[in-house]
Amino acid sequence: MNELTTFDCVTFLVLALSTAGVIQVAWLRTEVSQKFGQPVDFGATVRGRRLFGDNKTLRGFVAMVPGAGVSFVLWSYLLSSFDGLWNLSTLQFFIFGCIAGFGFMAGELPNSALKRQLDIAPGEAPEQPWLRRFCLFLDRTDSLLGSLLAMSLYASVPWKVWLGCLILGPGIHAVFSFVLYKLGVKKRAG
Repeated sequence: MNELTTFDCVTFLVLALSTAGVIQVAWLRTEVSQKFGQPVDFGATVRGRRLFGDNKTLRGFVAMVPGAGVSFVLWSYLLSSFDGLWNLSTLQFFIFGCIAGFGFMAGELPNSALKRQLDIAPGEAPEQPWLRRFCLFLDRTDSLLGSLLAMSLYASVPWKVWLGCLILGPGIHAVFSFVLYKLGVKKRAG
């Protein structure tokens, strides 16, 4: 087994998860994706409020999970000269990616549940400045944390890789949010 290199792993994860994000954005723009618009909470409520709300739908999971699997395989081939990556077979990279994609999507759910309990409408920001900043921080890190946690259950993801991803990830997430806003997929850019 080769020794994991922080630079190689962070580069791989940033490229693979960003590619999966592009796949998801493209998918969300299709009419076919609308058929998977069922909320993941299926209308469940807690304290009279929706658990996650209408914006968290099956559409994202349908694209991100297999999209990340394919993306991980693609980047494992494109970066095959990187000696510090995980020593996985093609199938194992696909599974690793699917797990990362699932974790990415599932990582958003606790934040959504918190916002629903605070009576913040789906896609909206809190009015209080301190809460707005806190929620923005969560919005920029929750998916990545979910993904890193899920991946760590499948393969070794050293703390330095976590750190590198958490340094780069929020900025990349901000770019994706802006693109989704410009494409009309999201109501707001931040």
